[in-house]
Formats: sequence, C-alpha cells, structure tokens
Amino acid sequence: MPSSTVEPNKTAIYATALTAFFAIAGIAIVDPILPVIGAEIGATTWQIELLFTAYIAVMAIGMIPAVLATGKFGFKKILAAGVSLVAVAAVLAALSSNILELAVLRGFWGLGNAMFFATAMVLLVALANDREWVVGLFETCVGLGFAVGPLLGGLFGKISWRVPFLLCGLFMVVALVVSVTRLKDPAEKPTPLHVGQVFGLFRKPAFLALCAITGAYNFCFFIVLGYTPIFLGLGVIELGLVFTAWGVGLAFGILGLGHRLAHRIGGVQTMGVAIAGVLVTLVLLALDLGTAWSIVFLVIAGVFMGIANAILTDLALGMGSPDRRVTTGAFNLVRWGFAAPAPVLAGLLAPHGASVPYWVGVGVLAVGIVVFLATAHRMAGAIGERVLWQRWNRAAASVEGAPEEALGEV
Repeated sequence: MPSSTVEPNKTAIYATALTAFFAIAGIAIVDPILPVIGAEIGATTWQIELLFTAYIAVMAIGMIPAVLATGKFGFKKILAAGVSLVAVAAVLAALSSNILELAVLRGFWGLGNAMFFATAMVLLVALANDREWVVGLFETCVGLGFAVGPLLGGLFGKISWRVPFLLCGLFMVVALVVSVTRLKDPAEKPTPLHVGQVFGLFRKPAFLALCAITGAYNFCFFIVLGYTPIFLGLGVIELGLVFTAWGVGLAFGILGLGHRLAHRIGGVQTMGVAIAGVLVTLVLLALDLGTAWSIVFLVIAGVFMGIANAILTDLALGMGSPDRRVTTGAFNLVRWGFAAPAPVLAGLLAPHGASVPYWVGVGVLAVGIVVFLATAHRMAGAIGERVLWQRWNRAAASVEGAPEEALGEV
C-alpha cells in the first residue's frame, strides 16, 4: 500500500501500524485457547470469560485517563508506556498458574491497549503527508489483526496455551523498540483536557443516541467473540481456523464494504444495515442449527460487524467535540464499558441453555435497533445526512474520510 507522496517518517508510520496490528491480534488471540485454558487450570465457563471482561472493563475505564494524560505528557510517552505494559502483561500471562492471575494480567493488558489506542492514530496523522494512505494502512493492520490473531492462537495454542501469550509479548517488545526509536510527538503540543469536557459530551442528544446504539452493538460483539469458542466445542486448531474466517469476514466488512456503503447511502443508514445484519445472524446462532451452520453464521456476522466497526467512530467524531481526544475518550468509555459484562454474563447464562447468551444478545440489540429507528433522523441531521427516505446521499461524502475513523475498528 504505497503512499502517493514522499513520506519522510515512513519508518515511524510503519512501526506504529505494526504495533496496532499486534494490539488487535492480542484481543483475538485468546479465542481458540479459551477451552484449553479452562481444562488445564480448572476454570468454569464464566471464569474463563473473565479474560475478556477484565481486559475490556479496564480498557474502558483507562481510555479517559489515557486521553487526559496526553495533554500533560504528550502522545509518544503515553503510547510507549501502553506498549510496554502490554508486553509485560502478555509475558507474565504466559507464566500464570491460575485464572485470577490471568484475569488481572489481562486487565493490565487492556490498560496498555487503552493508552496505545488513545494516541496511535493522532501520531500517525501527524507524521504522514498523505492522510488517506495512513488511514488505509491503519485499517489494513486492524483487519489483519482480527484475522491473524485467532490463527496464531490456534496454531501455537496446540503446543501450549502459554505460547500465544508469550509470542504476543515478544512481538510487542520488538514493536516498542522500533516505535520508541522512530516516533516523535507532533510539533504542536496537545492542550490540557479535563474530565468535565469528556462527560459534557453526553449532553448532545445525537451523540447520546449513537452511544446507546453502540453500547448495545458492542455488548453483542463480545457475546459472539467471547462465548462462541465455548459454544462451538471445537479443538484449538479448528477454533483458530474458524475465527480466522470470522476475522477475514470482519476485515472484508471494514476494508471492502463499510466506507463504500457509507458513501452511497450515508453513515447513519449504513449503521442501520450493519446492526440489522448482526441481529439476524444472532438469531440464527441462537437457533443452534448445527456446528457447520453456526460457523457460516459466525462468518456472516463478522462481515456485518466489520461494516459497523468501519463507520461507528467516524459517526461519533462527526457528532462529538471538535477536540477529537474528547470524543475518543467519551465514545470508547461507552463502547467498551457496555461490552465488558457480556463475556462473563454469557458464561453465567450458558448452564441454563447453550443458546441463552445469544438470545440475551438478540434482546439487547433489538432495544438498540428501536433506539436507532427513533433517533436516526436526529443523528443524520447532526452530520448533514438524511435517512430512510433517500437512497443516494451525497452529503455522506463530506463527512466520510476523517483520519481518525480507523479507531473504530477496535
């Protein structure tokens, strides 16, 4: 993916993009090894799901202090600290002996990723002359991370569930060395931020409506990502291949469909298409029509999730604060905060019926769709779009292409 202009900071840009790839892969690398971890250390289903919930919850809470810290310490120091924390947590996770240690370390892992994602795109945009190129590069790394992470987890998890954690930690050490030696802060120092600026954004009706819909969607995203490995009951390598297929579907939705569809029918309507597709696939998963069909529905769900992830943060930036750090902090608090209970809740519900977690997800997302139908016109109006009655939406092009839109893929 070559740039159309001369890029004097190309090494630093590639280093940051590579770190983003490893950060995303670290989210999904756990999927294939969840059943093995449970079997080897004697953890129940809901205890295994703590590995997701601890990660997501700390990431949600950590986003705001990470964003606030950029005003005091700059972007490079926060990014380097986050990458370092992920590296240490991943290596220590490989040496853990019980589920509590693993959950705590996954929490620190989530904090490190919060620090990274609060700064990565701002740095990339500041370092690049060709913004379209750098956004495409970031999106590609995000998509590949979701596709390759499960594959690594499956292949190396066959040796031991500890190996994927160790590899992820070693990769992050390499990424840290390259990033620290090559990165530099933007010439203009970021202004200080206050907590009140972040929470004040929830007074905007359109932004609040978007957050409600996003919260419902992300809850279902992690029902699928966290519980489906248990639901399918496959071996480590088989789960790795299945979730690689899901990741490829997700990447296709992000890179091939999401922004193209938004340019044609508008971002708000694209979001409606995406969450409706996720709802249908959740219902099909809940019907439990057999392992083969469940895998097919999982991959299709990945495509719709990719479409949603490609557009959600772009919409948030259009409806949020002019200071994009404020929007990033507030929006990620909601999207990760609502997602955090999903894996553990799925684990607690599973003994009452294998499909029950999916049916709960269906109910939550149905509420989100009702909110969407009631507020779509308000959200569209906030960014110069129209919805439902208009097929072609030229106004969408004017709000598409924000450099930070790729942050939504995580």
